[in-house]
Amino acid sequence: MWSSFRRHRRDGFKDSEPAELPGPEAENSSREHRYVSGQYFFEYLVVVSLKKTKDGSSYEPQITYQFPKKDGMAKYQKEEEEKTLKAITLFCFPEGINWAPLTEYPSETFSFVLTEIDGSRRNGYCRRLLPGGRGARPPEAYCIISTLACFGLFSKILEEVEKRRQISTAMIYPFMQKLREAPLPSPGHTVEIKSFIPESALRPEEGHTLAVFTKIISLTRPLDSWLEHVNFATLFDCLTDEEVLLVFAAAVLERRIVFIAEELGTLSQIIHAVAALLYPFTWQHTMISIVPEILIDVVMAPTPYLLGVQKHLLDLVTDQTDLLVVDLSDNKKETFIASVGDESSILPPKLKSEILEALGARRKASTVEELNRVVSEAFLLFFVKTVGHFRSYVKHSRGGGPGTQMFDLFIQEVEQQQPGPQQGIFNKKILEYQEKKKKEKAKKH
Repeated sequence: MWSSFRRHRRDGFKDSEPAELPGPEAENSSREHRYVSGQYFFEYLVVVSLKKTKDGSSYEPQITYQFPKKDGMAKYQKEEEEKTLKAITLFCFPEGINWAPLTEYPSETFSFVLTEIDGSRRNGYCRRLLPGGRGARPPEAYCIISTLACFGLFSKILEEVEKRRQISTAMIYPFMQKLREAPLPSPGHTVEIKSFIPESALRPEEGHTLAVFTKIISLTRPLDSWLEHVNFATLFDCLTDEEVLLVFAAAVLERRIVFIAEELGTLSQIIHAVAALLYPFTWQHTMISIVPEILIDVVMAPTPYLLGVQKHLLDLVTDQTDLLVVDLSDNKKETFIASVGDESSILPPKLKSEILEALGARRKASTVEELNRVVSEAFLLFFVKTVGHFRSYVKHSRGGGPGTQMFDLFIQEVEQQQPGPQQGIFNKKILEYQEKKKKEKAKKH
């Protein structure tokens, strides 16, 4: 994890623009800041349907539509793509083959991460719903694959997909085409998508099924780019502040952690929230927000991981030694089903108290963005105080560092960075903390 310190250029902190009337060049420059050049919102959308097996005894997930279709791929590329598509079907329906037709099914949104051979990650955003029709029928899933990690934004997109699915499947694809043609906004900016939709979908009580209106859909990326994929509210709904600190401590030491819940959305949101607490570091080990039943043996791996497991599979988590198993259920008897036993003593007491005090301010937050910022900064201060002096080791890290492998890898990556102004949000917080300490020291003298 420590080796994954994010590059300064990735952070969203920038100097403010001069307040002048923009000329043509300034307008072009402004557009470059507002949009990410050459990047799409998503790679493709797939529809995953449950189809009966040949013997008719059960269902299996199959991709019944893909937009856009990928043509002209080399043989090895096609083989890799087929493996990816197969993985998508497993993550869209991780419960396996145990499905039966339903007459009611509440829609649910969740996400998962696809890790490539080279270590790069793609995000899957999934909306499971009951398709239109009469009688009992199995649910289907609409899944968007994107390199962009932004759960809130794609949740809104999937809500629009579901609205159109309720009217007609044919209405989904023009909307997705408009989205694919739209420029990806930079953090803190908005893009508007124009989409046609019958008035009956907007005001069904009026029943004007023939009238068609243009609907403007605004999609905004949060300014704090490292929090795009996060909603800490779910984390603190499931766990107390003290329990969150125990999970955080285990994650800092890169241990094996399993989260248990029945709801797919809860599992995916908790996994990403815990990973976000580690900013400015990135969890580099195995991270599966929803483990499909067929892959449950991954819990036996000896290496660090963050795993989400549905509660009905808990009995299959047979190896519960040397790992933390966290129950997120409402009706849980105890939060920690299994633990190493030393989690409460990992963090220094003074820093633990400071984090808890800072977390208290989240109760005053009125929006998700405010909540995310308060929580993130509470844990960011921990890293400022514990490793904020890292630059003193950069020049002579071969002999003067703490000697841990994590810190050495962290320093090695920093050494590879090009020298330049400290613009990253982590460095900004370090400078603010150092300035504060200087002022406190000056007052004493």
